[in-house]
Amino acid sequence: MANNEDGIVRLAREFIDREARALANLASLIDESFVDIVERVLATPGKVITTGAGTSGIMAARLAHILAVSGTPALYLSSQDALHGGMAAITREDLVIAFSKGGQSAELTELTVRLGERGVHVIAVTEKPESPFALAAGTVVRVATDPVDADPGGLIAMGSTLVAGAWGDALATTLMAANQYDWKEVLHSHPAGIVGQQTKLPETLSLGLSLPDEKESR
Repeated sequence: MANNEDGIVRLAREFIDREARALANLASLIDESFVDIVERVLATPGKVITTGAGTSGIMAARLAHILAVSGTPALYLSSQDALHGGMAAITREDLVIAFSKGGQSAELTELTVRLGERGVHVIAVTEKPESPFALAAGTVVRVATDPVDADPGGLIAMGSTLVAGAWGDALATTLMAANQYDWKEVLHSHPAGIVGQQTKLPETLSLGLSLPDEKESR
């Protein structure tokens, strides 16, 4: 192993570079449809519920936390727990954001179908808009991992989880700006850890982003 130090370093750097390119290429997929997602979340009277299975579920749980921290009420519910009765906690006033890279998860597809039958709108975030999961959803967001080998073999969810996370981060920060959710509120709801120790943060988040007033957009 010690005799191949250069090869090890090169391999690690090359893989990080592939992941970085996958993240950079995601930006070109953000278009006017992203505005529709933002406006739908802003118009949701209840909570955002995120869901998924496997590594997609891990990223869904992360998004729920990030949304809550940045001012959008959100909770995570695994698709498996939802199918064991948990979906009854989701009402028509809520909005569901579900993640599945390949869209072939049978339990997530069934959950999406049943939520639709209950009048709950589901946003499917996936690389396969033609998948059974996506076709069952009310809204489909297509993300892509490019280059494909940012996921080893195109299968092991590594780069694709970063892409899903970045899409969610873009959503959370845009909503934070649109809601004018300030740092005082962030610190009040996050008193623990290094975040809670901050005392000299700006009053508002300055991203240069704002959504037009509803009257102005007509």
